[in-house]
Amino acid sequence: MTMSVPARRRRAPTIHDVAREAGVSRGTVSRFLNGGHNVSAVSAKAVEEAIRKTGYVVNRHARSLITGRSGSAAFLLTEPQEKFFEDPNFNVLLRGCTQALAAHDIPLLLMIAGTREEQRRLLRYVTSGHVDGVLLVSSHTGDPVAEQLAEAGVPVVLCGKPMGPGGRMAHVAADDRDGAREMVRHLVGLGRRRIGTVTGPLDTPGGVERLAGYREVLAESGLPVAEELIATGDYSREGGEAAATALLARRPDLDALFVASDLMAQGALAALAAAGRRVPQDVAVGGFDDSSAAVASRPALTTIRQPWDRISQEMVRLLLAGISGEDTSAVILPTELVRRQST
Repeated sequence: MTMSVPARRRRAPTIHDVAREAGVSRGTVSRFLNGGHNVSAVSAKAVEEAIRKTGYVVNRHARSLITGRSGSAAFLLTEPQEKFFEDPNFNVLLRGCTQALAAHDIPLLLMIAGTREEQRRLLRYVTSGHVDGVLLVSSHTGDPVAEQLAEAGVPVVLCGKPMGPGGRMAHVAADDRDGAREMVRHLVGLGRRRIGTVTGPLDTPGGVERLAGYREVLAESGLPVAEELIATGDYSREGGEAAATALLARRPDLDALFVASDLMAQGALAALAAAGRRVPQDVAVGGFDDSSAAVASRPALTTIRQPWDRISQEMVRLLLAGISGEDTSAVILPTELVRRQST
């Protein structure tokens, strides 16, 4: 009786194998795996291809022991859970950040903390070294999370311009004020003269900056900035409908409406339909974001496009730089007017 000899187990590829395949030094591969700093685009592409060919997989436990890092990052949303599922922008931003970090073989953990107790619990987790840095989304005035993370020495990058004392923190934002100006100029250019607005929450940078842009264009156009044409929303569809209903009750003669998010604009369209107002014949409507809600609306929304892919990429770039100990700053990205059937 003969006995079969078990096949020798294939040796797992190492960082040396990747370096040999890519034709670069082991140090270059190591720098690529730890954020890609000081690695040329040509070398980075060669290392990526070598990793794919060799099947190399990072031993995260070993790397964590050597570097003192977890090898992961957090996407922290300081809003109630239902906001994450309702607002399409959060999902787009999360997907973009996940893909950008995946290029560096870094997993992204989703964390939602809408209450103070949830925030305290997640702060304990984050500051215990379970993640190397945080991408913080939707920070309101008085929200202490960003400053508490920074005080604990955790690298953090904000989505949106920070308000209050944390104004110098690393952040990436679309140019909310300029986007609002472009939309209101578009409405004025259509001959509309009684232009209302539904703002975002006024304890958020987007809410404040978009309202400021609206006011500035009305003033420069010689149109009155009437407080009765301004209603505050909360970035939800229901909030947009309620705010637009209140505006129509105060000013049934309004002929245009700038709404500070597409989701709220969907609600505003419902309020206008209930009041028997035609869009765009009676009231031209403009949104903000160019989210899936803009295309799904009837009529489809003219809106301001935020460059979500670039926002994601820049947030990740700044976070990796912060994790590596480099100085970080602010990135403000341009917006774009997208014309559809609502104006």
